[in-house]
Amino acid sequence: MTKYTKDEKSHAVLEYLEGKKTYKSIAQERNVSLSPLKGWVARYLEHGMEGLASSYTNYTLPFKLEVLTYMNENGASISATAVHYNLPSDSTLLNWANQLKEGGIDALKPKKKGRLSMKKETKKTSPAKGSQEALLAELEYLRAENAYPAFFRFRVTTDTLALG
Repeated sequence: MTKYTKDEKSHAVLEYLEGKKTYKSIAQERNVSLSPLKGWVARYLEHGMEGLASSYTNYTLPFKLEVLTYMNENGASISATAVHYNLPSDSTLLNWANQLKEGGIDALKPKKKGRLSMKKETKKTSPAKGSQEALLAELEYLRAENAYPAFFRFRVTTDTLALG
């Protein structure tokens, strides 16, 4: 899919609105389908130049519900609702409608994007020196330290027996 700049979109829209050319001729000249071109014109008429700006945004759950409610209560089409709320694409709204139908309101909640962090977040504060928690932590550490060599010796002898 080719990306068009705000200037390219505005020139195409203004050519159409000034009556110089038809949708079809503009679409052929600029190598764009009729559907996006008509969407640009509708967004320009509804929101002005701001309607032609590309926007990458995360939408909140209340906003998504407001948009879907507007569409259902007014009987508006997906494309008309997308233009009304200045959504970048009709498919955004279609995805929301499908998510709501299949997974309920929880499916519309924003999700974190990207890879999960491999770091384990630890926010343990060390207890005050000499406190009961500090002494218990030290005892636990020492027990683990003492248990490790015993475990290692047991493992070595077991492995040696298995080989022999």
